Amino acid sequence: MGTTEGIEAELGWSLHTMYAGFGRTASGAVAGVPGGARGYQVLVAVTTEQASSQVALGQRLGIDKNAMTQVVDGLERQGLVERRPDPRDRRRSQVIPTGAGRALLVTTRAALRGVEAALMGDLSAEEQAQLRHLLARVARGAGGAEACGT
Repeated sequence: MGTTEGIEAELGWSLHTMYAGFGRTASGAVAGVPGGARGYQVLVAVTTEQASSQVALGQRLGIDKNAMTQVVDGLERQGLVERRPDPRDRRRSQVIPTGAGRALLVTTRAALRGVEAALMGDLSAEEQAQLRHLLARVARGAGGAEACGT
C-alpha cells in the first residue's frame, strides 16, 4: 500500500493522473466517433437510456447546448443518430440511435474496455468492478457540476 501522507494519498492527484493516462490512450479508441469522447458519450446515452430531448441529453452529460448541437450534428451527418420530434413536445427533438450508431458503439466500447483493462491491470477483476461502481456513485453525487466546456 502507498503512504497515507504522500501525493498518492491526494484524491485530486490520483484522479488527474488516472484521467491523463486514460485520455492518452482512449482518444485512439474513440477516434472513429464524430465528436470523439463526447460523441461516444452521446451514443452510449441514446442507446442505453430512455429517449430524451437533445437539451435534456446535454444537461445529463454536462455538455453545453452549443457543443451538444455540434456533436449531434456530426453524429447525424455520419448516419449514427437521427433527430425526431418529441411526441410529448414537438418543439423539441429526441436523439435516436440508428443501426450504424449501435454498431459503432459496440466496436468503440470494446476498444475502450481494452484501454480500461490496461489502465487497471494492477487490479483484480473484482477490484476493477468495485472501482467502477464507486466512481459511478461519486459521479452521480456530483451531478450538480456545471456543464463542461471542453
